[in-house]
Amino acid sequence: MKHLYIPDTQVKPNVDISYLKWIGEYIVEKKPDVIVHGGDFADMSSLSSYDVGKKSFEGRRYRDDIASSHEAMGTLLEPLQKYNQKAKTGHRERYTPRMVLTIGNHEDRISRATENDPKLDGTIGLEDLKYDSYGWEVIPYLQPIIIDGVAYCHYFVTGVAGRPAGTASAQLKKTHMSSIAGHQQGLQMHSEYRGDGRRITSIIAGSCYLHEENYLGAQGNKHWRGILMLHEVEDGEFDLMPVSLNYLRKKYG
Repeated sequence: MKHLYIPDTQVKPNVDISYLKWIGEYIVEKKPDVIVHGGDFADMSSLSSYDVGKKSFEGRRYRDDIASSHEAMGTLLEPLQKYNQKAKTGHRERYTPRMVLTIGNHEDRISRATENDPKLDGTIGLEDLKYDSYGWEVIPYLQPIIIDGVAYCHYFVTGVAGRPAGTASAQLKKTHMSSIAGHQQGLQMHSEYRGDGRRITSIIAGSCYLHEENYLGAQGNKHWRGILMLHEVEDGEFDLMPVSLNYLRKKYG
């Protein structure tokens, strides 16, 4: 089995989303059996409690966040849709990978907003993103899903406070199995071996976008950005191949 993992894309209005088409082209070329998006596909910056009251918060609108998410999802899946249209015309087999999306804390901003302000209940909701209508299996926030022995979740918590694991090593000690999470920018990997000799691997990769985040500052934005291809996935073992956005730009841009 081949898995392709897409870390946090944090799509929002007025950012460059051309890389999503590159990823879509790569998917069609390599044809992974499973595609997992780690969550925070949409940034939902209009609901950010961190930025409320700041100058940078002015002008943000919920409807614009939703519209930008739909535009970006269409860009990502357009190569796949075109491939299948041509396959249908040419009476060839369509490519239909399993697609899984684990809800992230940025999408969960919608749920938190309705919880904190009950009058919003019924007016906004996660269903506005329509992830399922694009073909994704939508996994609730912080609920892990295990595929071929690999656990996927937006992040894995450590301790009673529910904080995300800060390192790949800490994540592995918590999950005791191969696990992949997003949430944190950059790319970390840590491997150990079970008693039966099989390798288990923990990965944290939470950045797949071209724009910079102001809150990270000049140094904080210097992190790895890209997708992960997992080859020969079986019972939690796999061969990891990171694919940077720089590579995808050169090949498909």
